[in-house]
Amino acid sequence: MAHTIRDKKKLINRVRRIRGQLDAAESALERELDCTDIMHTLAAGRGALDSLMAEVMEGHIKLHLVDPDDHPTSAQAKAAQDLIDVIKTYLT
Repeated sequence: MAHTIRDKKKLINRVRRIRGQLDAAESALERELDCTDIMHTLAAGRGALDSLMAEVMEGHIKLHLVDPDDHPTSAQAKAAQDLIDVIKTYLT
């Protein structure tokens, strides 16, 4: 079973929270709030979206490219984990 199907409810809830953050940014713009407040709201939404992307990418790598749990000492498993670590660092 694909990780996005297995984790569907959790992922959809995260998307809904992100949508709420973007709605808050829209509201802040409509209410003409200070640009600093708007930037903080946008940054929070971007961080949440990047974190969601990192989670989906990690699942894709682990379940569709290699499975580090099968051979945890293999060079391929180590390379996969290194890639996951870089993605998390870059996106979060």
